[in-house]
Amino acid sequence: MHVLIIEDEKPAAEKLRKALMACDASIQVVNVLGSIQQATAWLEEHPAPALIFMDIELSDGLSFRIFERTTISCPVIFTTAYDEYWQEAFEHNSIDYLLKPIKQVKLEAALKKYEKLKQYFSANYQNLVNWQQKPAESGYKKRFLVKRGSDYISIKTEDIAYFYATHKLVCMVDNKGQKFILDQSLSDIEMQLDTGFFYRVNRKYLVNMSAIRRIKTYPKSKLLLEVEPALQEEIVISQENVTAFKQWMEQ
Repeated sequence: MHVLIIEDEKPAAEKLRKALMACDASIQVVNVLGSIQQATAWLEEHPAPALIFMDIELSDGLSFRIFERTTISCPVIFTTAYDEYWQEAFEHNSIDYLLKPIKQVKLEAALKKYEKLKQYFSANYQNLVNWQQKPAESGYKKRFLVKRGSDYISIKTEDIAYFYATHKLVCMVDNKGQKFILDQSLSDIEMQLDTGFFYRVNRKYLVNMSAIRRIKTYPKSKLLLEVEPALQEEIVISQENVTAFKQWMEQ
């Protein structure tokens, strides 16, 4: 199994490499990269490894920025000394989150999880394809049960304007501007919604087409969205995502 390590501390990277070899002698570490820039360049020039071990705080910023610069198709196990990034990590291909110093038993458990997931999706590939192709009327979420004060209320999906992530929370805003806190990640919510109506415009926002009021050009070939209910911050679509967004709007 080919494994890539993204870690800016050489002693930590070497310790992880040895720990992986102790778990499974067939593991081959294809490279050790210490920065966002190095990782992005390598991933764009080489086939994806089977698995990536990725530190979060690198010498040139948080490793989440790698996902904004290039496509990562393989699973990722994040390694960090901090527990504050776990929610964001699981929005970026993460199958596990290991706290440093990494214990051998935790590493072995993470690798076993990877193997079980690989076996499951290999054995159930056709089921996965069928799930992706199932009709909207039978597969997509129609309502969200949310809490307001001491009560629970049901919000129809068509009445939702957008979802957004802020700090460690995910919020839902309806057409009336009411905000509700959800206990799911944006990635989990995205999988439950009809992509004919909802689109993940960037890492932070998942928007209903009916909430888009204006689309403006933005520097460096990006787009700027204006939505209703209005927001104080800008919703920017990256240059890499502009073409896909336009195709979605024209469907």
